[in-house]
Amino acid sequence: MYVCLCHGISDKKIKKLVIEEGVQDMRTIRKCTSLGSQCGKCVKQAKEIVYESQQQLFKQAC
Repeated sequence: MYVCLCHGISDKKIKKLVIEEGVQDMRTIRKCTSLGSQCGKCVKQAKEIVYESQQQLFKQAC
């Protein structure tokens, strides 16, 4: 699903950055993808995806 329509960034891209690349915050995701730099409507949903992905990593580690 597309999270940021302005830049064509999907939830899969955000999850990959968190899970595979170790990105832990929105600031880094915004640097890597330009997410939220145009209209900003995607930021809230992206934060939720980051949080859920971090929770998934935590569960895998335990």
